[in-house]
Amino acid sequence: MIIEQIYTGCLAQGAYYIESKGEVAIIDPLREVQDYVDKAAINNAKIKYIFETHFHADFVSGHVTLAEKTGAAIVFGPSAKTNFEAIIAEDDQVFKVGDITITVLHTPGHTMESSCFLLKDKDGKDHALFSGDTLFLGDVGRPDLAQKGELTEKDLAGFLFDSLRNKVMPLADEVIVYPAHGAGSACGKNLSKETIGTIGNQKETNYALRANMTKEEFVKEVTDGLLPPPAYFPLNVKLNKEGYKNIDDIIKTSAKPLSVKDFELIANETDAIILDVRHQSEFIKGFIPQSIFIGIDGGFAPWVGALIKDIQQPILLVTPQGKEADTIIRLSRVGFDNVLGYLDGSFASWQKSEKEIDTLSSVSVEVLEQKINENALVFDVRKPGEFASEHIKIAESTPLDFLNKHISEFPKKEEFYVHCAGGYRSVIAASILKARGFHNVIDVAGGYAAVRNTTIERTAAVCPSTLK
Repeated sequence: MIIEQIYTGCLAQGAYYIESKGEVAIIDPLREVQDYVDKAAINNAKIKYIFETHFHADFVSGHVTLAEKTGAAIVFGPSAKTNFEAIIAEDDQVFKVGDITITVLHTPGHTMESSCFLLKDKDGKDHALFSGDTLFLGDVGRPDLAQKGELTEKDLAGFLFDSLRNKVMPLADEVIVYPAHGAGSACGKNLSKETIGTIGNQKETNYALRANMTKEEFVKEVTDGLLPPPAYFPLNVKLNKEGYKNIDDIIKTSAKPLSVKDFELIANETDAIILDVRHQSEFIKGFIPQSIFIGIDGGFAPWVGALIKDIQQPILLVTPQGKEADTIIRLSRVGFDNVLGYLDGSFASWQKSEKEIDTLSSVSVEVLEQKINENALVFDVRKPGEFASEHIKIAESTPLDFLNKHISEFPKKEEFYVHCAGGYRSVIAASILKARGFHNVIDVAGGYAAVRNTTIERTAAVCPSTLK
């Protein structure tokens, strides 16, 4: 038996390759599926089933394309409805893969179709639970994504409580837990950095599995402090229910090298966003006017989904050379398929053409310290929890996730400073603000990590509201 976790850090997502006696099951695959096909071919094995723990909101899964390529059957839990052929399993339905079995455990709560998959070894012993977004390490799935009609997040949280107590917690302590996500995912509040655990460990450490916890306590704790989900979540759910284009076709139509002339022409004649994905240190030194920075080396895809509201938005890319296809793939993982092309030769070709360029002001924390003494305005674009933990005393909390809701708070004429934890998110924020006419924005290099090495006055506070 082979169990391999294929973890994608950009999405904080785990897909799983399971093989036994020449038969393969894939759980929660990424949209680009060729690696699974190749792995099975190398092992002289056949992909038999594609299990989906639920309709994912934070990424476009690869179930449709993988089924087309391999003939494997797609399996969803009870109550799922799809626009493509799939097995809608019954609770406790068993699927045989080689000499092991995978049992469907219907665990509604995160969504109503959510299911965990219990793998039993050749001797019939419970071995591993693929827990999807029902159970994370240190947390459980948020219960506010599948609210419909009179069904509230509290109702869903109640279902989740029952699912965990009736289906998950009775399992033996040594059963391995393979979750769908780790730290950094927006599908939970406080996920662990670890990506593999056990039922016993979670009973000891996960607040939501606390012994003698009442349903009322569970509902209150699970729903408390939930931030609004990113705008692209329901759009990804729709794609995962209805189907989508093959990623190979997306790459063919999107990976178009554009000359400076053609790039500029398309930018002027369409409503395309110019998305610059180079490192923030390069972006600061020079970029095409009106560009938005979201660096490929950071939490790229989720930030694109959070900040670009429409997955149909036309996009023109400025990438590091050689990263064009990779950028298009990462965009497609969250459903952004409308890339019109990329600047051939990257930003260097724009510079050589002697076209207008823009730059971003950035200062050290030492300069910031001096400016604070002169009553500078400082804005902190970290998450509310980070701000609550500790922040510059005079700083205002304007989280990047909700920057649009805070636009009116930034001054139009007076210089102001933005910082995050290390310098990635603040450059994203500054690029968006500058594109909207705030040419008085100044980035703080090194972010709060560098601030800690100064005498700038800091304080902790109650977590602020994200929706002022």
